Amino acid sequence: MPDTVKIIFLPHESICPDGVVIEAEVGAGLCQAALKNGVDIEHACELACACTTCHVHIREGAESLAEASDLEEDMLDKAWGLDVDSRLSCQVIVSNQDLVVEIPKYTINMVSERH
Repeated sequence: MPDTVKIIFLPHESICPDGVVIEAEVGAGLCQAALKNGVDIEHACELACACTTCHVHIREGAESLAEASDLEEDMLDKAWGLDVDSRLSCQVIVSNQDLVVEIPKYTINMVSERH
């Protein structure tokens, strides 16, 4: 089993316009790994699973992750752009498989601030 995996962030207009590939240790939190590597995912609740600003779509590798908790599922119901691949990056623990992650265009914070 590998000690690290690759996390591929697909291009996002303002956070990583060209996309980025990072390495993360197995067992690390996805949001923390992103932040540590310069991928500035919004995290208004300081990673406490109390908002949806760190919402991401796990486009590949999701089957290697633990299932979302009931609390995470409840919070995700409030996320902008929810789909079957949606997770809160503060709750995702990196496992032994590479991930492909898409950061949604908006978060609830961004949407409310623009209107």
